[in-house]
Parts: sequence; C-alpha cells; structure tokens
Amino acid sequence: MTDFELLTAADVQLMQALAQRVTARYPNLVNGDATFGELAWNWGRGHTAHSASWPRRLWFSDGDLVAWGWARLPHQVRLTNGSLKDVTGAYLTYQVHPDHAGMVDQVIDWYDGTAADVERTVTPSAADGFALQRWAVHGYETDPASLGDAGSWSQLNERELTDVEQPVLPGGFRFRTADEAGPNAAVQAHLDAWSPSAYSAEGYRGVRRTAGYRGDLHLLVEAPDGTMAASTIMWLDEANKTAEFEPVGTHRDYRRLGLARAMLLHGMHLARAAGATHMTVACLGAPGHSQARGLYYSVGFRELVRDAPLIKTTAGS
Repeated sequence: MTDFELLTAADVQLMQALAQRVTARYPNLVNGDATFGELAWNWGRGHTAHSASWPRRLWFSDGDLVAWGWARLPHQVRLTNGSLKDVTGAYLTYQVHPDHAGMVDQVIDWYDGTAADVERTVTPSAADGFALQRWAVHGYETDPASLGDAGSWSQLNERELTDVEQPVLPGGFRFRTADEAGPNAAVQAHLDAWSPSAYSAEGYRGVRRTAGYRGDLHLLVEAPDGTMAASTIMWLDEANKTAEFEPVGTHRDYRRLGLARAMLLHGMHLARAAGATHMTVACLGAPGHSQARGLYYSVGFRELVRDAPLIKTTAGS
C-alpha cells in the first residue's frame, strides 16, 4: 500500500494498466468510470483546475497495482457561462482486480475516512455482486437519483468491428481530425455540444498529454460554413485491441442531420485500421434517456453492463 497522496499523471497510467488487465479477463467488471479511455479523459480535462481536491490510494501485490481509489472531494467548478457550480458531496472512482476482490473493503474504509463529513457516492458495476454486497454492509444504498424513467445511471455498450456500415454525410460536410483542425477547433466543438461546460483550452492541453490520446483518432465533422458540428475522441487500448468513444457530442444547431451517426461509423473504420477489433461507448441507460442509446444501437452497439449508483449520507456515517 502507498501512503495518502493526490492523484498524479503517473498514477493514472498505472490505473489504466489495471483497466487493461481487468478488461482482458473480466470486461463486465470494469467500472464504467474506470475504463482506459474514461480515466484519461477525466484526468486530462480536469486535473489542472481540480487536482487539489483529488486524493487517491493505491494498493499493490507483488509489485502490481491491484486496487485503487480516487476520491473527488467538494469543490467549485467554473462554467463557460461564467457561473460557479458548488459540488458539495464526494464521489469515488475505483477499481479492484477481481482476483483480489476482498480488497474492496479497504477501498471503502479509505473512502469513508477520506470523505467522512460529506455525502458520498460511488458507481460500481451492477455485475459485481460481491462488491455490491460489501458496499451495502458499509451502509451504502441505491441512490434515489438513479431510480425511475429519468434516473441517472450509465450503461456500457459494445460491438465487434466487423461489417461496419459505410458512413454518409450530408452534402458539404466533411470529416476532420483534431490534428488537422487544430486545438481551438477541437475545444470549440466540445463547447458547442456541451455548453455550459467546464472544458477549456487548458483542459484540452491536459487531455492531449494523457496516455492513449491520439489527435488522428480525435474526430470532428466540419459544416459547410467551417463550424465544427460534431466531435468525438477515440481511446485505443492496443493491448486488448479495443477502442472507446468518449466523449461524443453534436453542436445544438446541427442535430438530427445524421452527423453523429456518420462520425461514429467513420470512427469505427479508423479504429479498425488502427488495430482495434472491438469498440465500446457509454450512455445514460434509463428509459427516459433514449436519444443517445438509440444512436448507438443504430450503429450496432448493444449493452454490455450497467453501473449501480450508490449513496451514503452523513447521517448514515
């Protein structure tokens, strides 16, 4: 075990390596926010602004990382519309190698000790029955925000990269990469899809420095007037020959034109050319959040696993 420290770029690479080892043998037990690409995306875009509120703990066995916890403690987020968002609770991203499943109790104890005075949330895989039982023993319950047709929970979708349909863009639109379009265009494409957002040029610089980022696998769709109308980043896990879309977004003025669908198909062809045989993408899974799920299903994805949001209030500490 290491001592208590703030999360570093070197830590994230170790965590990504564990994600690769778990993916190779237990793909349905990789927590949705602990995948190879999700770790890079979340670390890269936020570490400059928020790393002071990101403690972590690492656990090793025979020199290999077998478990880790990354707590995101209360902080403020400045959005592009100038407002400040107060994050008052704590959130845990974590992963325990299934061959060391019992270590989840150590992760939970560390999290409870680190964020003991605030509300705590976590999203283990719904397929990890042992972990769910241990979180329940420690006082964690289903998060009410995840219930109902509009509940907030995510599912991870997958497909093999065989028989990928050819993409078709509307007239005048064309595919670009971030390498071709440049940093300003890549950042603006994200902001136009997700505003208000905390993303920034500084955040994108962090993303570009992460292990696994490739500008030639960061895709955009350019409109006839030069606007970047859609974008996605693909994260290639070469060890497992799999690639992950994260994030995927379309400019609000260019939706329902088939741009995202064409971009995903084009991306899958590029991923296959880069050596991938398998593709994943996450989306909100509750019935009321059908738009993104319908998009991904239309290009051949199907659910692999979903997460199980849990919460522990300060009263239950």
